[in-house]
Amino acid sequence: MAVPSNRPTSPHLQAYKLPLTGIISITHRMTGVLLSIGLVFFVVIMSAIAGGQKSYDNIQALATFWPIKLIYSGFCYALVFHLCHGVRHLIWDAGKGFDRETMDRYALIEMGISLAITINILLFI
Repeated sequence: MAVPSNRPTSPHLQAYKLPLTGIISITHRMTGVLLSIGLVFFVVIMSAIAGGQKSYDNIQALATFWPIKLIYSGFCYALVFHLCHGVRHLIWDAGKGFDRETMDRYALIEMGISLAITINILLFI
């Protein structure tokens, strides 16, 4: 039987600060999962629309509740953020932007642009 150690496993979250690019990478993966889940809801909405006027009216009434609007807003942000991060990966595929300062600057630009585009989408819908 092994003797238990009091040392934390490496890297331990209490001792290791995740860089901004790491946080962005994890967020990119999470938005991908959320988009997959959101696709199920999209299919439900499309089938309700195809189901006729009564089912369309039911979906329309459901869409007026604030929790549904919040979920829709989050889905829009996930979609735009995922797209912006994909563009960042295209820049990396071209072999550019790998130094720490540029990576952090691109991460901030990516977050700002995705937030601005999402706000514009939500304002005009």
